[in-house]
Amino acid sequence: MRGRESLDRQLPDDHVVPAGRGHRRGRIGVTVGACVAAVSVLAACGSSGGASATAGSPPVATVGNGQVNGTVIVFAAASLTNAFDKIGSQFEKAHPGVSVKFNYAGSSSLATSIKQGAQADVFASADTTNMKTVTGAGLATGEPTIFAKNKLEILVDKGNPMNIKSVSDLAKPGVKVAVCAASVPCGKYSTEIFDKANVTVKPVTEETSVTGVVTKVTLGEADAGIVYVTDVKAAGDKATGVPIPANQNVVAEYPIVELKDAPNSTAAKSFMQYVNSPAGQKVLDSFGFLPPGS
Repeated sequence: MRGRESLDRQLPDDHVVPAGRGHRRGRIGVTVGACVAAVSVLAACGSSGGASATAGSPPVATVGNGQVNGTVIVFAAASLTNAFDKIGSQFEKAHPGVSVKFNYAGSSSLATSIKQGAQADVFASADTTNMKTVTGAGLATGEPTIFAKNKLEILVDKGNPMNIKSVSDLAKPGVKVAVCAASVPCGKYSTEIFDKANVTVKPVTEETSVTGVVTKVTLGEADAGIVYVTDVKAAGDKATGVPIPANQNVVAEYPIVELKDAPNSTAAKSFMQYVNSPAGQKVLDSFGFLPPGS
């Protein structure tokens, strides 16, 4: 039987987990305490050496008959949640001996957790800055590769009751705007957009991940927020998107890398290959991501 222990999550309070996904794949919390818990549960996961796992631990990766096995832990930017959930599901079906466990949060929080010792196999960031934080500390194996791109959009409540039509409208008195914190990629991108539009926006809240911004808008706690195009698409009929002109917009690059001393190096490499494969790219495209070469 496959090891599929579910680890407790300790994500920020504003992080919303889509219903019904806990059964498919477990997720790991961002905090160091949760990361340590993850390490204790998965400490026996080996890399491609094929060593035996201790009792109660997930099976280690093996390469017998071209198959990979065990648990692969993926730290991924919150904006990748829906796409990576589907990619993870398909990856598990393609490799019946593998269980994928995701930890979704702001890229800066994930990078900090990795620097503080959290063990994981793969890191997928929503920007190159936080990826450099990890690689610069010598915590990655090999060079990161860009696997997707994304653009930003204004998210407003369904029907756009505040009649927001442009970035400059976000600076109007009475408009409550939600953004990501400056350390988070979507927060950095928001600042760049405001600078390009030559407007001063005073947000009412700064969230630790883009899902927090989506939550504030869809719950009516903010009139608008700067999120990714993919988040607007994922919101469906709960919200409306207002496009940002190309001369004011930002193209976000998403790099992915195997982490140093990955507990399951074989599965890590296989997962990254799948993300970059036609099957993985098709999933990313379906959720609104742009191809890496765009």
